[in-house]
Amino acid sequence: MISDLLIRFFVGNFGFGIDEHIDLGIKYDTNTGIFGMDFYVILGRAGKRVARRKHAKGKFGKHQRISAEDAKQWFTEKMAGTIV
Repeated sequence: MISDLLIRFFVGNFGFGIDEHIDLGIKYDTNTGIFGMDFYVILGRAGKRVARRKHAKGKFGKHQRISAEDAKQWFTEKMAGTIV
């Protein structure tokens, strides 16, 4: 599925596209046809909502934020992908 991502697009959050939905392992249906789709992944740690909620807003510490290096490490470990 996703194996390679270009490094210039990797800043913490990342997106990728699939040309044909049958690449995901979905069986082909003549009524549906073939269609592509785009995905965008937003990575965040627990507690991120504290800075965005309406009541009792708080600060979100700089050590809590996801860095590009953290995102790259997560992608290579969890998604078993490589970054080109």
